Amino acid sequence: MEQGKEGMMVSKLAPPQNPVEQLQARFKELEAGFKAWLSKQSLPVEAAVVTATGGLQGATIGAFMGTLTNDVSSSFAPPPQANLNPEAMASLKQAQALSGGPLVQARNFAVMTGVNAGLSCVMKRLRGKEDVQSSMVAAFGSGAMFSLVSGMGGPNQAANAVTSGLFFALVQGGLFKFGQKFSQPPEEDVHYVRTRNMLTRLGLQTYEKNFKKGLLTDNTLPLLNDSALQDVKIPPGPRLLILDHIKRDPELKGTRKR
Repeated sequence: MEQGKEGMMVSKLAPPQNPVEQLQARFKELEAGFKAWLSKQSLPVEAAVVTATGGLQGATIGAFMGTLTNDVSSSFAPPPQANLNPEAMASLKQAQALSGGPLVQARNFAVMTGVNAGLSCVMKRLRGKEDVQSSMVAAFGSGAMFSLVSGMGGPNQAANAVTSGLFFALVQGGLFKFGQKFSQPPEEDVHYVRTRNMLTRLGLQTYEKNFKKGLLTDNTLPLLNDSALQDVKIPPGPRLLILDHIKRDPELKGTRKR
């Protein structure tokens, strides 16, 4: 009875869980389970499922975008019995493709994102990695299919599909390289680990470039003197702090050059 009462008291004292957090945790569990199941399937099955889910996401985005551009698309409608030349009709179709209603944009985005996701999945399974080449191949297919389905191709749809695919691929390749450059932290210089730690501890991080310019690596720390620090243009105050730190460091003071 006492244990039961204690359990009831603990349950009453425990703060109620946030429903949003519970929903997020449940969604992550389902997502992890779905990815684990998908990784065990054959390539055609995985590619088909990924293409379908990507197309569904694209359709949702496209429908939302179409509601924003639905009023604009009406301004591109040709007047009744208008006699337009082929070039003007091609330009009109391109404008309508980019500013269509919800259904049109849902179709366009579904094809674009679905093809991109499917090709990315195939390239990853075949090559065993995600790199700029795989990303550009997926973007090329996505751009080409978008051009064909949306009607942006005009009279020469094949040529315009290739042009659109190449444009998508180049943009995707540039974005991939840009993101790769800024997502990876710079490699730490192994020759300046102790130097960097010392300068950080003293609040003199700005003088790390002076050490590197003078090739004053970690191995030269026991040999540093006022003249060497002066040669790399470190002011008197920071020089005194650095030399005092080296003098007090148990690992360096015994080998420091006087």
